[in-house]
Amino acid sequence: MEPPPSYKRQLPMQIEQIAEMDLTTADDRAIGQLLNAAFSTAEFNGRSYFQNRHHLRVIARDGDAIIGHIALSIRAIRMGDTLLDSVGIAEVATHPDHRGKGIASALMEEALTAARATIADVCILFGDEKLYAGVGFQAKTNRTLTISMHNQRSGPQENRAGDKLMVLPLRDITWDDNALIDFIGFAF
Repeated sequence: MEPPPSYKRQLPMQIEQIAEMDLTTADDRAIGQLLNAAFSTAEFNGRSYFQNRHHLRVIARDGDAIIGHIALSIRAIRMGDTLLDSVGIAEVATHPDHRGKGIASALMEEALTAARATIADVCILFGDEKLYAGVGFQAKTNRTLTISMHNQRSGPQENRAGDKLMVLPLRDITWDDNALIDFIGFAF
């Protein structure tokens, strides 16, 4: 039997999944504080989400403290004329005091396990971190169509190219690199 990854041996943390409707006020507040610390911008303003709430949170706790977080949202998107179910990954964060310990890797492993257990065809995120390519995400240059959101308000439609789109098929699908990806709303 293969030994567990080193981060699992080194970290005294618990990883758990919390459905958005089961999120407590205390955990919601703690995630908001983590996101403020991890991203060091005022964009979160203490909220546990950037523009809109998600469906599932994967968190890492060290004792009572939340030290890592990934949000997942499930939704339908269009790849050209093809309707697909997707899981979007957002707000991947590790508290600055705990970076470099494998927390994000452990959270991503749990998040992908959760995504694979859904009906989704594909997992999508926007980013360019080595972590994402390391677990199988591929950079794509498709144009994306979204409704913009700013300060939790809907804005105009945005049709953009590139934008750090990364894709991980969860089922036997062929990704069309030339198709417009219509998020049928905001990106997540």
